[in-house]
Amino acid sequence: MRPERAAVVGFSDEGEAALEELKRLLETAGGVAVAEVVKRRSERDAATLIGRGKAEEIAALARDLRLDLVVFDEDLTPGQQRNLADIIPAKIVDRTRLILDIFARRARTNEGKLQVELAQLNYLLPRMTERFGRFEQQTGGARGGIGTRGPGERKLETDRRRVRDRIARVRRDIERIRTHRALQKDSRARVPMPIVALVGYTNVGKSTLLNALVAGSSGKGAVYADDKLFATLDPTARRVKLPGGRPAVFVDTVGFIQKLPHHLVDAFHATLDVVQEADLLVHVADAAHPEWKSQIAVVEKVLADLDAGGIPAILLFNKADRLGPAERRRFREEGRLLASAAQGNGLGAFLRSVEEALEKGGEEREFLLPHARRDLLPLLYGAGRVLKEKSVEGGVLVRARLDPQNWGRLDKELGRFR
Repeated sequence: MRPERAAVVGFSDEGEAALEELKRLLETAGGVAVAEVVKRRSERDAATLIGRGKAEEIAALARDLRLDLVVFDEDLTPGQQRNLADIIPAKIVDRTRLILDIFARRARTNEGKLQVELAQLNYLLPRMTERFGRFEQQTGGARGGIGTRGPGERKLETDRRRVRDRIARVRRDIERIRTHRALQKDSRARVPMPIVALVGYTNVGKSTLLNALVAGSSGKGAVYADDKLFATLDPTARRVKLPGGRPAVFVDTVGFIQKLPHHLVDAFHATLDVVQEADLLVHVADAAHPEWKSQIAVVEKVLADLDAGGIPAILLFNKADRLGPAERRRFREEGRLLASAAQGNGLGAFLRSVEEALEKGGEEREFLLPHARRDLLPLLYGAGRVLKEKSVEGGVLVRARLDPQNWGRLDKELGRFR
């Protein structure tokens, strides 16, 4: 199947990087940009976003190049979309619709598919107009009879009602999944392993990093990774052993992107719950990307929108293998944490930083663990760092470092024994 031919449309005040990202999104969705159109003035036209003259210019381009679609780097209102469709002889696709198309391709789990459907339905509902449905009455055909007389219900209104009903059902299904996940969480180990969430801009190498960590830990359990935007949509969790022997659960999450619409963030709130539940965030950045500073700012803004800005975090610059010697030296002189997940370089220092961050605020104690509660030893190793373990009369003398929350859980478990 040939890729769909498209023109990408942006504004000069957004910069070249924005249009390049739009082309990457288009490529990920299975299209190819054969033309670029840049609106030089920053004013947005209420009727067509780009103005009637520019729309007619694009229409001529669409006919000459036989374009399948025209992709806009901003969200279009339903009215703008209708007006542009009247002028341009090609599919009109805005940024949100393009991202939703990619999300639909990437979703693998039932929850992810439901979240994509919810976002698509919310996008569709205000765009349902008379042009997509006849204004026929629901009269029951020639038979008529009781219940079919009067003005009836227009087909468009029926379709809108069906979409609203489906939205309600999908929301209920997502809420059931969230409730089930909460119950699973409550039934886990009494002293749980710490959760480390990998967050960052899309295509910075989070999945490749997780694969490298898993390979170093166990050599199995690889996750899907690709050099495309939004290669990973559903969160993936893997257990990784830290340098001190303590295991932690590392979770790969969906990448963020510039101008990600708020309703998409809302639709994927359940998927991103793992970010809010994490003990530590690892913000992965692409050290070789020319716009890494602005990408970091985008991620920090989305984290703030998710109320995750207060969670402890460390910043890891990935793709060090794409830097020259002088650039690598500059990053290190600035105290940056640098690694190459693709080549496996710098991962030891990174894991030590993760371990140190998890242990901050921890409390060191020595106590006697009765023989009858030796079952808690594996949980201690999972929840913190065991510094000493010595068999003595009456039990095991343990010196460990745990955070206050896990000390509270341990005291509660030992209290049941007393």
